[in-house]
Amino acid sequence: MQAGRYLQQRLKSFKYAFQGIIAFLRSEPHARIHAVATVLVVAAGFYYRLSANQWIAILIVTGMVWVTEMLNTVVEKIMDHLSPEYHPRVKWIKDVAAGAVLISALIAVITGAVIFIPILC
Repeated sequence: MQAGRYLQQRLKSFKYAFQGIIAFLRSEPHARIHAVATVLVVAAGFYYRLSANQWIAILIVTGMVWVTEMLNTVVEKIMDHLSPEYHPRVKWIKDVAAGAVLISALIAVITGAVIFIPILC
């Protein structure tokens, strides 16, 4: 494959990824909640001049929440497509995926508390 064509294909894949992020933000209420929380945490991080290590922790847990929420959404959409009617196995799959989001969100909240409570007190 020619270098120019290869680069075009890579750029196209980034375009699709950004379209997916936009679709996620437009269609999922939780995505908008995460977006607001992310903006607030980043703004607070700049305001309180977090250290590099604090930023690393914030970025990791924020990314973890976004990734798990997006994957949970994908799992839910796939399962709803494959099994429109209620099925106990589908419920289990969707519940476990939602549990992953809850765990990542709790870890993010705890990390935020560890970083910001000493700053605020």
